[in-house]
Amino acid sequence: MGITSHDVARLAGVSQPTVSRALRDDPRVSEATREKVRRAAQALNYVPSEAGRTLSTRATRRVGVIVTDLTNPFYPHVIAPLHDELSALGYRMMLITERSDEAVAEEKLLDQSMDGVVLATATTDSRLPAQLERRGMPYVFLNRDTGRAGDFASVVDNEGGGRLVARELVALGHRHVAGVFGAANTTTGRERELGFRLALAEAGVGLVEDRVVRGAFEYDTGYRALPALLAADPAPTAVFCGNDVVAIGVLNAALAAGVKVPDDLTVVGFDDLPMAAWEVFRLTTVRHDLGELSRQAARLLVRRIAGEVDPGGERLVLPTEFVPRATHARAH
Repeated sequence: MGITSHDVARLAGVSQPTVSRALRDDPRVSEATREKVRRAAQALNYVPSEAGRTLSTRATRRVGVIVTDLTNPFYPHVIAPLHDELSALGYRMMLITERSDEAVAEEKLLDQSMDGVVLATATTDSRLPAQLERRGMPYVFLNRDTGRAGDFASVVDNEGGGRLVARELVALGHRHVAGVFGAANTTTGRERELGFRLALAEAGVGLVEDRVVRGAFEYDTGYRALPALLAADPAPTAVFCGNDVVAIGVLNAALAAGVKVPDDLTVVGFDDLPMAAWEVFRLTTVRHDLGELSRQAARLLVRRIAGEVDPGGERLVLPTEFVPRATHARAH
C-alpha cells in the first residue's frame, strides 16, 4: 500500500480533512498547521491523489483550451503565456484541437474533467458557448468573442487598431487603398475592417468592394488576394491586412509579381507577432500585448470559476499602437 493522507495526518497530529485542506492552501488552516502538514508529507514522500482531491472538492484544477487553427503562428504566442499564467494560478491546461468549434464533442467538456474552458478561436455563429452556458460550465473568450453583451472575454481594441492604420495611410497620401480582412464570422475580422472603414470615411476616402477580400487568417489568403487587387483600376497603393500572417502572404505575392514594397505598394499587418520584426519582413503593423491578452484571460476564467465576476459579463480590452517599420511609404 502507498502512503495516504491518513498516514500524513497521523504523523502531523491532525485530522485527514485538515491534511487535504492544508495541502491545497485553504486559508481556513493556519500557516503553522499548513507548515506542519507539509513537513509530514515531505518526510513520507506523499503525493496527493488528484482523483481523490477532485472527489472531495468537486474541482479538478484543470482548464480546457480550444484552438481550431494551430497552423496559425499567432496561437503558439498566446498559448504559452496562457499555460504559464494558469499554472501560476494552480491550474493545469489541457489543449483541445479540432477543425471547428462544432467538431468539439460536448462530452469532452462536460464530463466533469475540467473546471472551465478558454475559447481561443470562436466564431460569431458557434453554438458551443450557448451549450456551455446551459450546462453551467465557466468559460472565457480569448482574442475573439461573439460581439454580444454578456461575454466574458479578453480581447484587443480591434476597431481602434483599424482606425490607427487608416489614419496613417491617409496621412501618407494614400487614396486608393485595399483590405484583406479576416473571415466575416469572426469579431477580429469584422472589427478591424469596421475601424478601418470608419476612419477612411471620416477622411473622405472610400473603400470599394473590388478592393476588399475576406478570408481565413492565413498566409494563402494574402498570397492569393493580391493579384486580383492589383488588377483593379486604379490599383491600390496600400493594403491593410487582417493580421501579420496575411500580410506576409501579400508581401510574398508582391515579390512574385515584381511589385516593390514599399515603393509601389504599402503593406500593413496586425498583431505584431515576433516574426513581423524579422529583418526579412520588417513589417509595419499594429501592436498589442500578446502575453497580457492571455494572462488576463486566465485570471478572468479563474475568477469566473470562483464566482467572483459580475454575471452580466466582463470584456477586457487591450489597447493597440501603430508600429512603423519598412513596408510603408508615402503615396506617389
